[in-house]
Amino acid sequence: MKNEKNEFVFGFRPVIEAIDAGKEVEKIFLKTGLQGELYRELFEKLNKNKIPFQFVPIERINKITRKNHQGVVAYISLVEFQKIENIIPSIYEQGNTPFILVLDKVTDVRNFGAIVRTAECAGVDAIIVPLKNAAQINADAIKTSAGALYNMKICRVNSLKMTIEFLKNSGLMIVATNHQASKLYYDIDFTIPVAVIMGAEDTGISPDILKFADLNVRIPVLGKTASLNVGSAASVIMYEVVKQRM
Repeated sequence: MKNEKNEFVFGFRPVIEAIDAGKEVEKIFLKTGLQGELYRELFEKLNKNKIPFQFVPIERINKITRKNHQGVVAYISLVEFQKIENIIPSIYEQGNTPFILVLDKVTDVRNFGAIVRTAECAGVDAIIVPLKNAAQINADAIKTSAGALYNMKICRVNSLKMTIEFLKNSGLMIVATNHQASKLYYDIDFTIPVAVIMGAEDTGISPDILKFADLNVRIPVLGKTASLNVGSAASVIMYEVVKQRM
């Protein structure tokens, strides 16, 4: 059984060595006001490797560990991130039809885990998440996914816009879920290569991401509740793809 305990390293040199060793770093907390040569070295590596980081008060880091952290704590990811640029050609080479899920600002860990669980069951080839404003892949996410995160290709990208452009240029139809859309989700042909974008529950898909979509679709809501939970909405769409492809 895989270890589902959150792992972290602390201190300048151990964190730098973890990055140099190719460890998948989920995110890094840095104490506000850090200076010095080691800090500059670490900061360069964070930018070069596009690793998310956040400046926080020392009290927040002390809650994680009281050991000699030097104001630096790095969370090591429980999964290995993949490159979508390698995945799409591989799918085509195998004679399969790509089915990609893009999550824009879905930050709730349990929603994310539930979406991954359904996606793995529905045969989604990969899930794309942004470098920032994405759910942390921690023990809660692993548990909520029922371990599906270990079997799902997760691609963490610096720019959703550029990645969606890559998908479009690779022959995928980009479908965005939007409650204001006129088309219903089951009126779309999902048998062709497709990427489905799901947005955060409170704000939906970002306008600058939405404009890249080829089609906008909605799920009909007949009750008094305004909308579905993002995990439930994602399940509805994903299994429409399954239905049409079977």
